[in-house]
Amino acid sequence: MNITNDDILKQLKLSRRFSTIKREIITQQIVTKKVQEEKIIIDDRESQEAADHFRIAHNLLTATDTMQWLEEHNLNLDDFETIIYQDLLADKLAKFLFESQVENYFYEHQIDYQQAIIYEIVLDDFDLAIELFFGIQEGELSFWDLAHKYIRDRELRRCGGYKGILKRSELKPEISAAVFAAKPPQILKPINIDKQTYLVFVEEIIQPELDDKLRETIIQDLYEQWLQQQLNSYLK
Repeated sequence: MNITNDDILKQLKLSRRFSTIKREIITQQIVTKKVQEEKIIIDDRESQEAADHFRIAHNLLTATDTMQWLEEHNLNLDDFETIIYQDLLADKLAKFLFESQVENYFYEHQIDYQQAIIYEIVLDDFDLAIELFFGIQEGELSFWDLAHKYIRDRELRRCGGYKGILKRSELKPEISAAVFAAKPPQILKPINIDKQTYLVFVEEIIQPELDDKLRETIIQDLYEQWLQQQLNSYLK
C-alpha cells in the first residue's frame, strides 16, 4: 500500500493532531535557536551517556532490541541519534538557563512542593457523608471499612481509597486548601463539590527538601514555563 507525505499530512489534519505537531516543531526550533545563541555544545561522552540512559529507560538492552524498536517506529540510526541529541540539548539548555535560580525559586514557592498522603471516599449523599464523618471522629466507624463499602472503583476500593502522594496542584482547589491546613492524621469535614461529597483522610503532610530530585523538578518547571512563554509569542 502506497502512503505519500501528502497522505500523512492530510491524516494529521483530519485527526486534529496537526496543531500538536506544529507546536513540537516550533518548540524544537526555539530550543535550537537558543542553544546556538548561548553556544551550548555536546561532546561525545555526553552523547554516549544519554544514549545509554535512553536504552535502559526503554529496555533496549541489546543491539537487536534497539534495531527492532527503530523498525517498529519507522526510524533509522540517524533518527535515533537525532532523538538523543535533541533531548540532550533541551536538558543542557534547561540547566544552563535555570540551575542558578533553583534555590531562590524553591524558597519563594516552597508550599507548591509540599505533598500529602491522602485517602478518599466520594459519595453522592452529603447527609450520609456527615453521618460517616462524625462516626469516624467518635471512633464508632472505620475509614477503611467505609472505603470498602462505599467506593465503587474496584482497584481504589482494594487499597482503601488511597490516592497516593499528591502535590497541591494535583488536588481540586477546595480539597487542597483543606488537606494542607490539616494536622495529620486527620479526617476532614466532608467537602461538597459539584453535587459530590468528598470524605478525605489525611495521613501525612510531607515537607519538601531541596535534594537532587527536587532540583531537577524545579529546573524542568522553570524551563517549561519559559518554553511556554516563547511558544505563546510565536503563536500570536
